[in-house]
Amino acid sequence: MIITDIHNERMAKMTFGSVYPMYLTKVEKKGRTKAELDQVIEWLTGFDTDKIHSLIEQKDSFESFFEQANLHPKAHLITGLICGYRIEEIDNPLTQKVRYLDKLVDELAKGRKMEKILRG
Repeated sequence: MIITDIHNERMAKMTFGSVYPMYLTKVEKKGRTKAELDQVIEWLTGFDTDKIHSLIEQKDSFESFFEQANLHPKAHLITGLICGYRIEEIDNPLTQKVRYLDKLVDELAKGRKMEKILRG
């Protein structure tokens, strides 16, 4: 699949707060918890739970969200397909970071062990 500039712009403008409830629903349907979701987000971004929920309330875009984040040094180890895109081949840095988060949430929902999700 080819990622277009329109796709990248849409990803940048999407608000983290609009996607977080979908992430939460996805993981809770599979027996995982909000605390585990927040742990995964914290690992990737460096944001603690209070900061995560502050960003949700502020309706920060993914662009702003990731500008404030301190991406984990092992984030580059997140590979594979997500939404039809091979993460390691995405050339737009912001879109790649959003897809990192999507992939971690998918792994959590699929029951993967936390130590593997967190690339430990």
